[in-house]
Amino acid sequence: MGRSIRPSAIASIVTSLILLTGLVKGSQGNSTQTDQKTEGRLTQVSLEELGQIEVTTASKVPVKATRTPAAIYVITQEDIRRSGATNIAEALRLAPGVEVARVDSNTWALGIRGFESSLSRSVLVLIDGRSVYTPLFAGVYWQVQDTVLEDIERIEVIRGPGGTIWGANAVNGVINIITKRAQETHGTLVSAGGGNIDQGFVNFRYGGGNSKGFNYRVYGKTFTRGPEFHPDHGQFDDWSMGQTGFRTDWDTHNPDKLTLQGDLYYGDTGQRLGITSYSPPSMTNVEQKAELSGGNLLGRWERELGSGSSIQLQTYYDRTNRQQANFAESRDTFDIDFIHQLPLPWRQDFLWGLGARLSSGNASAVVPTVMFTPNHFTDKLYNAFIQDEIPIVGDKLSLTIGSKFLHNNYSGFEIQPTARLLWTPSSRQSVWGAVTRAVRTPSRVEEDLQLTALLAANPPTFLRVIGNRKFSSESLVGYEAGYRSLVSPKFNVDIAAFYNNYDHLLSVEPGAPFSESTPPPPHTIIPFSFRNGLLGNTAGFEIAPDWTPTRSWRLRGSYSYLHIDLNKEASSLDPGTASSTQGSSPHHQIAIQSSLDLPKKLEFDQTIRYVSALPAQLVGAYTTADVRFSWHATRSLDLSVVGQNLFQPHHPEFGGDPGSLVGIERSGYIKLTWQSWQR
Repeated sequence: MGRSIRPSAIASIVTSLILLTGLVKGSQGNSTQTDQKTEGRLTQVSLEELGQIEVTTASKVPVKATRTPAAIYVITQEDIRRSGATNIAEALRLAPGVEVARVDSNTWALGIRGFESSLSRSVLVLIDGRSVYTPLFAGVYWQVQDTVLEDIERIEVIRGPGGTIWGANAVNGVINIITKRAQETHGTLVSAGGGNIDQGFVNFRYGGGNSKGFNYRVYGKTFTRGPEFHPDHGQFDDWSMGQTGFRTDWDTHNPDKLTLQGDLYYGDTGQRLGITSYSPPSMTNVEQKAELSGGNLLGRWERELGSGSSIQLQTYYDRTNRQQANFAESRDTFDIDFIHQLPLPWRQDFLWGLGARLSSGNASAVVPTVMFTPNHFTDKLYNAFIQDEIPIVGDKLSLTIGSKFLHNNYSGFEIQPTARLLWTPSSRQSVWGAVTRAVRTPSRVEEDLQLTALLAANPPTFLRVIGNRKFSSESLVGYEAGYRSLVSPKFNVDIAAFYNNYDHLLSVEPGAPFSESTPPPPHTIIPFSFRNGLLGNTAGFEIAPDWTPTRSWRLRGSYSYLHIDLNKEASSLDPGTASSTQGSSPHHQIAIQSSLDLPKKLEFDQTIRYVSALPAQLVGAYTTADVRFSWHATRSLDLSVVGQNLFQPHHPEFGGDPGSLVGIERSGYIKLTWQSWQR
C-alpha cells in the first residue's frame, strides 16, 4: 500500500539540488561562451511571458491566460519534454487539481476536482477542438488518445465547469490538447528508445512548406509496453499501438486560414475481465487482448472580418472500433461547429455559435450477460451559445455572461449559464469569481445496458443492472474564485478555490428479486437499476507557485485539497455508490518539480508526487519521484535517461482489474532524439 518517503531519499534529493545549484551559480561566473550554452533553455521564456500565453479553451477565441476568469493551467511543450512523460495521461499530472492514477499498464483513472474514474466521465477532453468523449460509456478511452508528444504546442486544463462554451459533459473540467501549426514543424524529427516497462518506441515526423503559405507535416509512431507488477504473477496488461497522421495549414496571406488534419491508429491492449455465464462455471476470468482501431479527419476555416471580428467553421469525422472479450462497438461521429466573434459598442466582446453532432454506434453482443438494447443507436446533439464580455471599469473590471443551449436524445433541452467577474488591479495581478451551471447528459450505459454478474453459485443467483430510459442529466452549480499574482519577475502564484453543488447524480437502486428459467438452468435475479438518487457537494482549493531562483533553475509546485460529501436522497436505497465515489479521489495531492540547466549542455529534472489514500480502492497514500537527465550532444542530437516511480519497487494507484491490485513498477528508459530544421 502507501509508503512514506525514506529519510535517506529526502537527504539524497536535497543534496542533489544543493550541489547542482552550486554548479549552476558557478557556471554563471565563467566566460560569455558558457552563458550562451545555458541561455535559450529555461531562460528563454520568463514567468511574465508565460502568463501572456494566449489560451482558447475558456472562450474558444485567444485570450491571455492572466485575463481568463477561470482556473486555467497551461502545460507547455517544454513542460512535457522535461517531465519525461511518454503519453498524454502522464503529462496531465503536471496540472494542479487533476487526479491521474494508473490502473495497470494501459489503463488510467482520471478526474478533476473529484469523481476520478477510468473513463473520466465528468471531464470533457478535446484534441484540437475535436471531442474524444464517447457517448456509449460516458467517458474517454485514454489508450487511444495519442500523438507525437513533440508536436503538442500546449495542453490547456480548465478546472471547473466549462459547459457554457463546450456544452454537455464539461462538468468538472475541460482538457484541450492543442498541437503545433504545420509551419512550426518543418524538418525531420526521429526519436527512439526503450526500457524495462516502456520496452520500445519509435516516433517519426517530417514537415515542409512553400512560399505561398502552404505548410504540412506527416508523422508515424509505434510503441510496445510491458505489463506491470501482479501479485498473482499475471502478465495480461501489455500494450502495443501504431499511429500515423498528417496536418496541413494554408495561410493565404489574406483574411482566410485553412487547416486539414487526420489520424489513423491500430493496436491492442491486454485485459483481464470477469466473464459471467448462466451455466457452470458461472464466472471465469479471461485474459485477452482488446483490439482498438480508428481514425479521424478534421477541417477548419478561419476568416478575419476586420475591426476585431472573425468567424470560424470547424467540422470533423471520427471513427472508432473496439473489440474486447465482453463487448464490441463501432462508432461514426460527425460534428460541425460555427463561431462568430463580434465587437459591440462600449468595447464589448460578443461571441455566439451553433453546433450539431451525430454519433452513430453499433454495440455488438459478445457474451449474453453484457447487452445494449437496441444494439444500434444514433446520438443527436444540437447546441447554440452566446457570451458577452462587458467592460465595467476600463481594463480593470469586466463581467462575462453567457449560456449554452443544447438538445439531446436523452434529457431533451438543457441550459448551462455562467457569470464571471474579472478584476485586474495591476498588470501583474488578477482576481476572478464565477458561478456556472453544467450538466452531464445520460449515455447509453444508463439507458440501454443490461449487465449480469454472478452473486452465488449454489443456488445460482445473479445481480443484474438494467438501464433506465427515464435517467436524467446529472447537474452541477459551481462557485469559484481565484487570484493570480506575478509577485516578482522570478516568482508567480496562482490560487483557486471552489464549491460545487451536485444534484441528480447516478445511483444504483435495488429491486425485488425474481426467478428465470431461460436461459437454463433456472436461476434467481436480483435486479438493480440506474436512478438519479444522489446529491451532495465538493469543496477545495489549489495553490500553484512558480519560482526561478536563478536563470537556469526553475521550481514549480502545487497543492490540491478536495473534500467530497455525497448523500442519498430520501427515496434512494443505493447500497454504496456515494461512499465509493467519495473514496476514489484523493483529499490531498502535492507535486514539486525542479528543472535545472547545467553546464556542458546538460539538463536535470526531478518531480516528487504525494497522493493521499483512496479507501474505496484499497489504495494507501504513496509518495514517488521521477528523474530525467538529458545531454544535448549536438544541436540536432539529444540523449535522455528517465527514471519513473523511483521510491518503491512497485505501488498500486487505483483498482479496476479482477484480482489483486496491480502494482505500478519502478521503471526507466533511454531516449535518443535527432532533429533537423528546415526553413
